[in-house]
Amino acid sequence: MKIGSVATCKRVSKEEFLREYKAKEIPVVIQNLTEDWPAREKWSMEYFESLIGDKEVKLYDSEPSKDKKLQHAAETTMALREYFSLLRKGEKNLRMFFFNILQEAPLLKDDFRFPDIGLKLFKRLPVLFVGGAGAKVQMHFDIDYADILLCHFGGEKRVRLFPPSATKDIYHVPFSFSSLHSIDYDNPDYEKYPALEKLEGQEVSLKHGDVLYIPPGWWHYIVYEDIGFSMALRAFPRGGKNLLKMLQNLLLIRSVEGMMRLLLGQKWNDRNERVAIIRTNKRLEKR
Repeated sequence: MKIGSVATCKRVSKEEFLREYKAKEIPVVIQNLTEDWPAREKWSMEYFESLIGDKEVKLYDSEPSKDKKLQHAAETTMALREYFSLLRKGEKNLRMFFFNILQEAPLLKDDFRFPDIGLKLFKRLPVLFVGGAGAKVQMHFDIDYADILLCHFGGEKRVRLFPPSATKDIYHVPFSFSSLHSIDYDNPDYEKYPALEKLEGQEVSLKHGDVLYIPPGWWHYIVYEDIGFSMALRAFPRGGKNLLKMLQNLLLIRSVEGMMRLLLGQKWNDRNERVAIIRTNKRLEKR
């Protein structure tokens, strides 16, 4: 596995972003894109607690879904203030996932902007992700094939990325949008998962105020080095192959996965994990 560094710049014009990164589908970190956002000064645990501390939030664990539990089903709910108290005590398993700011915490909407960077951002869906020190997010790609601006605040967050072409070597679990949960991407077991040696990717540690552009279909694995908050702004595909992929993922693959999980439970999960290993290793042998 070869890991390089994500391209980084302090600022970028709309024209340069579209030409050098969007058109080529290359990730980039833009350090000063949020420099005029109130969030850059305000967003902290204490600030969130003062505004929405009593808000009940859904929390998701870092374990693979078992039996008939649907993927991305919430594990529990609790007041944000209570959750933050757990994070301060070292909680790293529970994370906030896809928290819709406009719907759940509209008081935060004045703290950020939708940057004019050439992407047609969907302004109804700014979503927040929160994790504690040591929390990990399984290697996955986003189901909607969106262009994503991941705007990070708080402690550092390490992101490892692989292009869509890496799918053949990443042990993609059928009818899911993730790699095998058992793979440790920081300490890969090449004897058990030999195709991982073929992977070539990029990595970056996001700091407070950084914005990471993730192109459509790129795989990403995340480690929270400290308690952090990331807001994702999305530009959905409007045509071409990415729109077809999004529709296929949302309407077909996700539906089949949900139905089969309810019908077969853990047998379905085990079957897909076996297939991920068999298919990936067979492709490797044929090269």
